[in-house]
Amino acid sequence: TEAGLAPWIERAGASLVASFASGVAKDEAAVRAAITSPWSNGQTEGQITRLKLLRRQMYGRGKIDLLQARLIGAE
Repeated sequence: TEAGLAPWIERAGASLVASFASGVAKDEAAVRAAITSPWSNGQTEGQITRLKLLRRQMYGRGKIDLLQARLIGAE
């Protein structure tokens, strides 16, 4: 929760995840917004991940027409 963020950063600063806690503290406003906001970019990230996977699988195999067939479906 948002209320537990500051105490967590303090506790984590003295533990094995101190460098991660330092990064969270540097961008605390963004972390708070991510906790409280109802919005998510998960759908977008999933599509990007899928596209990157296809691109890696297709590397060196064909041109744009084969990639379009894989992404859109064969017509």
